Amino acid sequence: MSTVTASTRTGSQSTAPARPRARLDWRIRFGVLSLIWGFSFLLIKVGTEGYAPFQVTLGRLVFGTAVLVAAMAVKRERLPRGAWLWGHMAVAAFLLNALPFSLFAYSELTIPSTLAGICNATSPLWGMALSLVALSEDRPTRVRVAGLGLGFLGVLTVLGVWQGFHGLDATGTAMALLASLSYPVGWIYVRRTLAGTGNSHLSLTGGQLLLATVQLAVVTPLFTSAPDHFSVVPLLAVAALGALGTGLAVLIQYGLVAEVGPTTAQMVTYFVPVIATAAGVAILGESLRWTTPVGAVIVLAGAALTQVRGRGA
Repeated sequence: MSTVTASTRTGSQSTAPARPRARLDWRIRFGVLSLIWGFSFLLIKVGTEGYAPFQVTLGRLVFGTAVLVAAMAVKRERLPRGAWLWGHMAVAAFLLNALPFSLFAYSELTIPSTLAGICNATSPLWGMALSLVALSEDRPTRVRVAGLGLGFLGVLTVLGVWQGFHGLDATGTAMALLASLSYPVGWIYVRRTLAGTGNSHLSLTGGQLLLATVQLAVVTPLFTSAPDHFSVVPLLAVAALGALGTGLAVLIQYGLVAEVGPTTAQMVTYFVPVIATAAGVAILGESLRWTTPVGAVIVLAGAALTQVRGRGA
């Protein structure tokens, strides 16, 4: 983030530095981000009660993109340039936005938002497994491999595998897990293709969301028809999901990464399923089996271990 001081303005005689803008303490922003992402699964569930999953995803992307475009306008940033760059951004948009957002929306037609939120917490586990194959510089340690095994044991606990997945929709659960897998695949792709391009995170993300919106705008009419009427509460849920859960959340996240580093910022992942579970049970009245919270704790413990780095990493 760059600022302009009084001494750099044309014709200015003052040499006093400009006062930095007051910012909320990073812990407060961390808590806000946890709440926003934790409630996103509830908002998806409410949105799908009035609109088709693709429509929920399209609306989410429209509102999220609008927030990013507004932020770019305020900071006077431009979209990236170059056909090859936009090609890579289109792939990233599919893997990080269009695909996982749609899969989560479809999954919540048949599974509770609490389970979707816990499935989302498996992303660090998938990321660890993929990094062993895709990132030669990201070498595993015994602790991280143990965390990977522990995490997937937690997934099996959440699913109640010894009960034969009784009362669990296999298709919806598989969609939520596939959505969680899509995130690390996308980040590895971004790391290999878009890192070091010289563009800001804001401009790259703004372009990425714009491309994801275009992708959904093309796909949605092919699989859904226009709604007969616009349900107000689901529409408000979709608007909040996009403006807060996608647009504002991205801005808060990048601010946290810049201030306290990615290791601390990514710890929000461990609070999201807790908030998602509490919101689903308290507000939507979703049932909660003992395997869900116990398995979630195991998943989070495993995910935390996969983030432990050896000395010199």
